[in-house]
Amino acid sequence: QVQLVESGGGSVEAGGSLRLSCTASGYSNRACLGWLRQVPGKEREGVASISRDGNAKYADSVKGRFTISRDNARNTLYLLMDSLKPEDTAMYYCAATYTPSGVCYGIDEFNYWGQGTQVTVPS
Repeated sequence: QVQLVESGGGSVEAGGSLRLSCTASGYSNRACLGWLRQVPGKEREGVASISRDGNAKYADSVKGRFTISRDNARNTLYLLMDSLKPEDTAMYYCAATYTPSGVCYGIDEFNYWGQGTQVTVPS
């Protein structure tokens, strides 16, 4: 059973930065890891994913502003968010799924996710 716990959310002014962290337990470092986000009333959407070998994929809306990274030795996933915009306001979820060799094929197909951490960027 994979358990994922997010931290690092908060409120930040537009143009600011935040770094989200996710501690994972009960998972193999073969897992594809990623971040999802959801705004009330809308579907959850993929933000970014990172394969075991570090290959990253991003949603077009965050490309060039967000950086996903993972530390397999510490079972930790990160999301560095720069140049934040009001439209980035959402609940952010750490997510995981198992694939052959830990490769991520997309940014929104995950079987496990955490409880979420709120990110607010006031307009």
